[in-house]
Amino acid sequence: MPDDLYARYQDARRAYQQHTDTCRACTPTGPGSDCDDGRRRFVRLARLQDLYLTRLKQRRTR
Repeated sequence: MPDDLYARYQDARRAYQQHTDTCRACTPTGPGSDCDDGRRRFVRLARLQDLYLTRLKQRRTR
């Protein structure tokens, strides 16, 4: 069974990547200062990435 957190993290990554393909203000490394949609997507991606990486680190220390 796939890891739900990983799937959500990858979905957020794809959503932000698709957004940057069409948004002139946003870049792959961060949202533009005047793009609320890009900022929202980027924050979601960053939070899920942090959660996923934290989980991986916890699994290694067990």
